[in-house]
Amino acid sequence: MASLPKADAALTALREDLVGDVFAPGDAGYDEARKVFNAMIDRRPAVIAQCVDETDVVRAVRFGRDLDLPIAVRGGGHGVAGTALNDGGLVVDLRHMRAVSVDPAAEAVRIAGGATMSDLDRATEPHRLATTGGRASTTGVGGYVLGGGSGWLDRCFGLAVDNLLGVELVTADGRRLHASADENPELFWALRGGGGNFGIATALTLKLHELPEFSIAMVLYLPEFGAEVVRTFREIVTTGPDEVSGAVLYVTGPPEEFVPPGLVGRLVCAALLTYAGAEEDMRKLAEPLLALPHETEIVGAMPYADVQCMLDDPAGMRNYWSAEYLTGLPDELVDIYCARGESMPVPTGIQHVLFPQGGAIAAGPHEYPVPYRDAPWAVHPFGIWEDPADDDRCVRWVRDVRADVRPWSTGATYLNFIGDEGADRVVAGVGPENTARLAAVKRTYHPVNGLRFNHKRKTGAMG
Repeated sequence: MASLPKADAALTALREDLVGDVFAPGDAGYDEARKVFNAMIDRRPAVIAQCVDETDVVRAVRFGRDLDLPIAVRGGGHGVAGTALNDGGLVVDLRHMRAVSVDPAAEAVRIAGGATMSDLDRATEPHRLATTGGRASTTGVGGYVLGGGSGWLDRCFGLAVDNLLGVELVTADGRRLHASADENPELFWALRGGGGNFGIATALTLKLHELPEFSIAMVLYLPEFGAEVVRTFREIVTTGPDEVSGAVLYVTGPPEEFVPPGLVGRLVCAALLTYAGAEEDMRKLAEPLLALPHETEIVGAMPYADVQCMLDDPAGMRNYWSAEYLTGLPDELVDIYCARGESMPVPTGIQHVLFPQGGAIAAGPHEYPVPYRDAPWAVHPFGIWEDPADDDRCVRWVRDVRADVRPWSTGATYLNFIGDEGADRVVAGVGPENTARLAAVKRTYHPVNGLRFNHKRKTGAMG
């Protein structure tokens, strides 16, 4: 760390040079600037630099390096692990860099590093084009893609990294690089699932696909019908086309218009069937779910960008999530999953989620550091609550879900779905066979390790 006079002079210069805003402790707006999605994360950076363009990012990075400050990068600030913040370091905040440029002829889109999923989806929708995105509209595109990228469209369009065409980034020493299949290809390999600690992604280019129609069926059931709902959903997905996806969830009934008043605040089982196609075909696929005793339903065509907002949770809640990727979904596991769902803490915003994989996920490139690709199913206990007094019971419940399904786990996981669960779990998120290769890329492009706020590998690996 630099001397106090040097640090003060450098901060004054950064305030003058940066087009965006600069916040330090004691500044008006500092506490607001350091908030992230997960209210359990309460960290106090020395400086927050809210950059407006790539030049601002270079200025901020050089400031951090001159003062020997560790650097965290904030895009959407949505990650449960809280890696968008640090204590006593520099945060390069990209939230003002949200431009999205669609090239319909090339079926490609360029997204600035601070854009959210909603920015991406709303820009591509008028062109009847889309790409695999996260299941919450507030998720930052940059961290989502670099971590692998799972969503409602992954069974037909592949994971987000399968659609990544190029990345523009600023390294920890302030250099500007472009990574693609033809330029810095080893770095490009690492960026396709290896996370964001190789540089600051100031823009990403993704492949787009035609999506003229999108349809859903959302059906709510009493929890005692959960096992039958899961088995029915399993049959629809495993026998249906790749355009079919969705989830089965145990949730607290939200105060939404489509939820009967008697279910608000109560445990319910929900089946969400998504279909990258016409409503008529969706209705045929959904018939077995609709034939089960249920409380309410929404079936029909819906803009994909609107579906992306359906599971949005408010910022400022307390969060703890995890995930296990499964070798299959036998009836025994269905029963265990549903029993744990019926024990879910209520009323909270906790969601007990079962996602299908397969399709284009499994058929995609296997050389990237996304070891969960071949798992046919994933369980994602998603804890979100308001009262700190609920911390212990909610965290314990998420961990209990993991313990329940571990006999069927592939051992792999998805880093975007987990918090700080130890070095071994991070290795499981990129694949043991990829860890040394990722570390070599890190040493080549980022030997100073200033960008160290990410999921932690073991010593000597990626930071």
